[in-house]
Amino acid sequence: METRTSYQGGLHPDLLKRVLVYVLAGGRGERLSPLTRDRSKPAVPFGGSYRIIDFTLSNVLNSGMRRVFLITQYKAASLDTHIRYGWNIFSPELGEFISSIPPQLRVGDTWYLGTADAIYQNLYTLDDERPEHALILSGDHIYRMDYRAMLAEHMERDADITMAVMPVPASDAPRFGIVDADASGTIRGFREKPKDIDPSGPDVVANMGVYLFKSEVLRQSLLVDAVRQGSKRDFGHDVLPWLVQTGATVVAHRFQEAGSRAGHVGLPYWRDIGTIDAFYEATMDLVSVTPQFSLYDPLWPIRSAPVQAPPSKFVFAGGEEGRIGEALDSLVCPGAIVSGGHVERSIIGSGVRINSWSRVSDSILMDRVEIGRHAVVQRAIIDKGVVVPAGMQIGVDIERDRTRYTVSEGGIVVIAKGARLS
Repeated sequence: METRTSYQGGLHPDLLKRVLVYVLAGGRGERLSPLTRDRSKPAVPFGGSYRIIDFTLSNVLNSGMRRVFLITQYKAASLDTHIRYGWNIFSPELGEFISSIPPQLRVGDTWYLGTADAIYQNLYTLDDERPEHALILSGDHIYRMDYRAMLAEHMERDADITMAVMPVPASDAPRFGIVDADASGTIRGFREKPKDIDPSGPDVVANMGVYLFKSEVLRQSLLVDAVRQGSKRDFGHDVLPWLVQTGATVVAHRFQEAGSRAGHVGLPYWRDIGTIDAFYEATMDLVSVTPQFSLYDPLWPIRSAPVQAPPSKFVFAGGEEGRIGEALDSLVCPGAIVSGGHVERSIIGSGVRINSWSRVSDSILMDRVEIGRHAVVQRAIIDKGVVVPAGMQIGVDIERDRTRYTVSEGGIVVIAKGARLS
């Protein structure tokens, strides 16, 4: 499959107005528990100042698209609040909007059964908005992508559907939909999470879950899928293989990163952070000197809800032995106070307080966590509002921690939002 050049030109604004965006943001995220105990996966905080959903929505915003339906389902209150305060920036007078759609039981008596069913139950929005093209995105991935490049190729090829793809190691094939495309990028076959690919073989081409449909093709394929016996009502399992089999023009768009990393050597950055260990690794990469994914790219800014808080503060730079407020190789958000404690290789959320003689390393502390004096926290994720008592140790004795908290396969200790420790 050939690699096409990245998008460089412009698309007429009227064309972008004819694209309707659906962001699937109802994911339960069970493998991220307990971080998803009180919120959906797209609402999980990431990188200190953001939620996971912010990365997809920033791609939409930076791509010049302004008509967005956010399809929610599981524990959506936190996500809806975040959207209301952080993304209420579009102008209805100009035909722009971002609107959440919960399950409404409009066409039956079930919640959304799968990704395709989530769109099917809201097909009325196609009638209301009358777009020429529908862009369907997942709200729980971390990446930078200019969807205008995909739209340009979609129109150039007169495709019924264009799907974004990227190479992945053959060993990862069981986690993805795997695409068979010819040299021109036309998809000839599609297999969802195959188990029979040699893990030592060459890279395979994976489906990213980014789909651009002609609106009428989307409508007709969902109407057919809704009455097909045995369908899981899922794009990857059902709709896409059926479209390929019926001879629709299905095109693979090779993903290339937007922003300053575009054209860099190596695989482009795209993460589905579906497990605690994947979430931890992706987050901790941010504190690297040269992270794989930088939050500081001025060519592709990431937006989130603003935080009204004073600057972060570091106090006690002398005096009693070992009492110095410092953070090394870390991200520290507004409102945090490092009061005589030591922080290293960590993400410190807004309003966090780290008290004297405590040590935090290789950890993620979300908003309003407090670390007591002489406490030790290492290789841990502590969710919002947790108070770690003075002298407590977390991540030091993993076997003991397993009896009290969630511990991932990789040995990361996770403490749920608002947990009371003693």
